[in-house]
Amino acid sequence: MLGLLFMAKKKKKNTLEETVLLIQQGDRYLLDEIINSYKPFIAKTVSSVCKRYIYETDDEFSIGLIAFNEAIEKYSTERGNSLLSFSEVIIKRRVIDYIRKQSKNQHLSFDLTNDTNEEETAGTIIVNELSLDDYKKKNDEQLRKDEIVHFQKLLTTFDLSFSDLVENSPKHVDARKNAIIAAKLLVENEELKEMLFNNKRLPIKQLEKMVDVSRKTIERNRKYIIAIALILSGDYVYMKDYIKGVLDT
Repeated sequence: MLGLLFMAKKKKKNTLEETVLLIQQGDRYLLDEIINSYKPFIAKTVSSVCKRYIYETDDEFSIGLIAFNEAIEKYSTERGNSLLSFSEVIIKRRVIDYIRKQSKNQHLSFDLTNDTNEEETAGTIIVNELSLDDYKKKNDEQLRKDEIVHFQKLLTTFDLSFSDLVENSPKHVDARKNAIIAAKLLVENEELKEMLFNNKRLPIKQLEKMVDVSRKTIERNRKYIIAIALILSGDYVYMKDYIKGVLDT
């Protein structure tokens, strides 16, 4: 009986994130297994960008495969989101970059009266229907929305919401800069960052020793500092632009 229980425990299936950690340690067999298992997910994600059915023979699908592999290599549990959420963002960005590059390399007229067929590439369709600038704006907007959705989910794990951030955001530029600097120092310190993600609380006592602001100020801006630290720890390209904008003012 004990032997059966032991075997049952031994056969317990790893989570996707646990499997990725094994892959990052050098298990190439698991890498091939995961990529083959998630080909439908990759195709669906690529298809959502290209707005058409994607076959495994399509160049865009190959870009998606490479991006999924990149996501596996870069993924960290400290990002706070799942591998699939993280890889979805990476895949979409890489496919969009590919389409833009292909579109710029094609010398096509913007004649919207020309018929198109199913064999046309996504890049050709986009060039025929939209200017490159409009297409870029449209997809940047969608990526911003994706970031917000992912970030919102992460905030809930820290018992925070966007309304909390609006209400608790420092009113003065200097106060915001000091809060951002505190968040950067926290993220750069692996021990403090681990405490933040494990305890879901700001390590105020430890952080106080590293910054030039009072404990009272840190406590007052606690929610804002946590939010900035989460952004700096994750793959939030557009939100990081906001942080850079505050520091540059």
